[in-house]
Amino acid sequence: MIEAHVTRGTGATVAAIPVPRQEATDFGVMQTAPDGHLIKVFLEKPFHPPSRPGRPDEALVSMGNYVFDTEVLVEALSKDAADEESRHSIGGDIIPRLIRERAAHVYDFLQNKVPGAEPRDAGYWREVGTIDSYFDAHMDLCAVHPAFNLYNRRWPILTHVPPDPPAKFVHDDGELLGRAFDSLVSNGVIVSGGLVSNSVLSPGVRVDSSSCVNRAVVLHNSLVSRHALVENAILDKNVVVQEGARVGVDKNHDRARGLVVSSGGITVVGKGQVVPP
Repeated sequence: MIEAHVTRGTGATVAAIPVPRQEATDFGVMQTAPDGHLIKVFLEKPFHPPSRPGRPDEALVSMGNYVFDTEVLVEALSKDAADEESRHSIGGDIIPRLIRERAAHVYDFLQNKVPGAEPRDAGYWREVGTIDSYFDAHMDLCAVHPAFNLYNRRWPILTHVPPDPPAKFVHDDGELLGRAFDSLVSNGVIVSGGLVSNSVLSPGVRVDSSSCVNRAVVLHNSLVSRHALVENAILDKNVVVQEGARVGVDKNHDRARGLVVSSGGITVVGKGQVVPP
């Protein structure tokens, strides 16, 4: 994308990807000039998204990823700061301003080439602005052959790794087996006689004996106590699921005790909450 931006000598480049028109109402939608690069129109979350040329069932949406020429961006920000009617939004104000000035081009993300990537990786993108899309993106990572491969050593994902000890799985005593299947388990996690499946465990998570975590995203330093059950759920940081508690199993019960349940049926436990049985 950076190479395309530099080659074209444009002021701003917006990464874009086609989606079904009925799903495009939640995004910024673009229309291009006949050259296929210069952006003519940018519509923020339109009720009736315009289609792509030759593809009436698809719309071209912004991925929220941009490359700017420094001078162009500074000038656009200065003008926007002086505009009392502006909401000072990248998607709602800055990009439309650059489009009016014919300074913005589109980059087709489907053409993006990643070293070491396989065909199934091509064009992978998830907009994680909702609970359900955030959850689904994590479940993508748990697949045997994930759509987004974190293990491509030719294109590493560089992030901060806390100085925690390695993950540990303990107990092999009858039914007390520390196990994890089809899951991502981070540094510092201890699975102590519990079962983890189809889940993502962040650093410092503890899963105690005879507990079960299935289809869940568990964030830093949360505790799933003995005999607890967590499924179809997101636990924010420092959550404590007390002994024998059940999260995500009975959605009506979850709502009654003040937990958020998404439209897709994912229960969310807020940061630092304690969930009783």
